[in-house]
Amino acid sequence: MRKLIAFDEDTFDKLKQLGRDRMGTLQELADEAFADLLKKHGIPVDLKDALRKSARLDGEAAKTTARPKTRKARSR
Repeated sequence: MRKLIAFDEDTFDKLKQLGRDRMGTLQELADEAFADLLKKHGIPVDLKDALRKSARLDGEAAKTTARPKTRKARSR
C-alpha cells in the first residue's frame, strides 16, 4: 500500500544523506523506523513476533494460575 508522507526540505535532505551513508534507500529507512515504533509500543511487526509475544503471554498466565509450592517443615 502506498501513502504520501510530507517532510520539510531539511529533514528530507538528511534522510537522503543517511540513506546514502548506509547504502540503502529511503524505503528501508522508513521500514526500520516504523518497525522500531511498533516494537516500542508492543505491537508485533510480523507473524514471528506475534507468535513469540503470544507464547510469552501464555507462559506468564500459566505461572500466575499455578499453585504456589510450599515447603514442608522438618520434624526434629
